[in-house]
Amino acid sequence: MRTHEHRMTGGPGNRPARLRRERNLPLKVCLLSYRGNPTSGGQGVYIRRISRALADLGHSVDVLSGPPYPHLDPDITLHRLPGLDLYNPDALFRKPSLKELTSPINTLEWLSAASGGFPEPLAFSLRALGFMHRNGHRYDVVHDNQCLAYGLLGIQSLIPTVATIHHPITKDRDISIRAASTLSKKINLRRWYHFLAMQKRVSRRITTLITVSEASRADISKDFEIDGDRFHVVSNGVDTEIFHPLPGAKRPENRLIVTNSADTPLKGLRFLMLAMAELRRSRDVHLTVIGKPKSGGVIERMVGELGLASAVSFTGRIDERDFARYYAESTVAVVPSLYEGFGLPAGEAMACGVPVVSTTGGALPEVVGDAGVLVPPGDAPALAKAVADLLGSPEMRRDLGRAGYERVIGNFTWQRCAEKTVEVYGKAIDAHIR
Repeated sequence: MRTHEHRMTGGPGNRPARLRRERNLPLKVCLLSYRGNPTSGGQGVYIRRISRALADLGHSVDVLSGPPYPHLDPDITLHRLPGLDLYNPDALFRKPSLKELTSPINTLEWLSAASGGFPEPLAFSLRALGFMHRNGHRYDVVHDNQCLAYGLLGIQSLIPTVATIHHPITKDRDISIRAASTLSKKINLRRWYHFLAMQKRVSRRITTLITVSEASRADISKDFEIDGDRFHVVSNGVDTEIFHPLPGAKRPENRLIVTNSADTPLKGLRFLMLAMAELRRSRDVHLTVIGKPKSGGVIERMVGELGLASAVSFTGRIDERDFARYYAESTVAVVPSLYEGFGLPAGEAMACGVPVVSTTGGALPEVVGDAGVLVPPGDAPALAKAVADLLGSPEMRRDLGRAGYERVIGNFTWQRCAEKTVEVYGKAIDAHIR
């Protein structure tokens, strides 16, 4: 059992972790995610897949999460840290009970949300710090999944700590503010993204940092004012048990697929809608959108205004086991994002053997390489032309589909991601002991 000294100050209590690492024995890892449900975005996918891959390497893995909670495999222990869950769509911005507000952290969370901020990362980090004061002796290393809030600095003083920054959320903020139609919306967005100041300050003080691409390394380094040499680049993986070619499937003609239905400007779906309107002038092309748009939102309005109601289908939420079938029923996959810190949608399509048309936003060229067609982000005419050229060339589609599959299998597996992540854990353990 570890000493009380380790729990409060680090130091000698970390030596068993170093010995386990040096002897290639399993590490005891705790992953932190302030919200972990896969429907919350790429971070939810990351926490599920990296926990699985680390466990498959033989390490002991716990996950500490706030709501909505992640979907984990049965052998991964989930520690739930209940919060106010103010962004639950079934009870959006609900009023907390007086009993709930007896907690100082809950009061802080409620007041920040009521004034237009986004307090989840900070509130979660403070709850996580309390958990680690009680339970930190169980772990060799803590791995934060882009919470980057003040409580993490307290955790780092107790236990070797690694933080993954998937991409600089400054990009989300800047693109959202530019797309806002009124001054009041721009002001509200600035208030919402105020947590970024905290994330920048915390990131500069975290000893060991991971990011998922060279593009993210460069952009985070610039926007967060962190020396790029401090980052370890560890690419994400693609789950090839879910995303894979279906044997014997015959692809139809003129069927497009996109796996992002969000109205978030960063994802660039509105440019794909404009491209669809252009394509429809010369082709009977159909687009399947995995997911559902916001009711009354920009995408729903564009579908009506551009006359695309018969040409665009939204699937709603689908079971992950159905992804391979949807890709098999598609001619071309489109990734219209203005920015991606990694680009899982491109990798997942490539793993299914579907030819990809992608933008060059962020890290997408690193994922796609020469195994797809790349166009500038936010350029609907270029997107339409690239799709039309690919639809008109069965041979190119076949070659790109094969090249994309081989690129994913050779470069972007979760096993490889986990192995490189464990190497970074070793550096964090060594740094903590020094």
